Amino acid sequence: MIVIAVTGHMDLADDTLPLVRTALREAIAPHAGSGLVGISCIARGADSLFADVVLELGGKLVVVVPSRDYRQAKVKPGHAADFDRLSAAAGEILVMPYDSAGRDAYVAANAVLLERADRLIAVWDGAPPTGKGGTADVVEQAREAGLTVEVIWPGGARRAG
Repeated sequence: MIVIAVTGHMDLADDTLPLVRTALREAIAPHAGSGLVGISCIARGADSLFADVVLELGGKLVVVVPSRDYRQAKVKPGHAADFDRLSAAAGEILVMPYDSAGRDAYVAANAVLLERADRLIAVWDGAPPTGKGGTADVVEQAREAGLTVEVIWPGGARRAG
């Protein structure tokens, strides 16, 4: 069995989504026959793309929800159907012991991802950390913990905005 966690940007540009999906499939496919488990917070963008690819490849999905109010407070209407679909497909859902979503809840959720993972895939443009709980911060923590980190940022990829 191999457990792969994900961290990544939520604000991927629309034309970047297929590039990232293809790169994720290439990174994850070699592990598909070895009891693949993917662990994700299934946020919009990289997290959900990763979860979809894990399920497409026959893996088990573990979802980490940062807080009890996360679905209602943080999941935007445009992502709600995907969030609900991925939650329903998960083999396990862990809800962090926080009433409200916020920096502490995200940091705790990321800690669970890293504790349970054998390796981390980061859909990351390489920008430095902007605070605790973001993609760059998770990459730093994973590297400090000795986890293998695979950075995915395909040519032509960009963030929206």
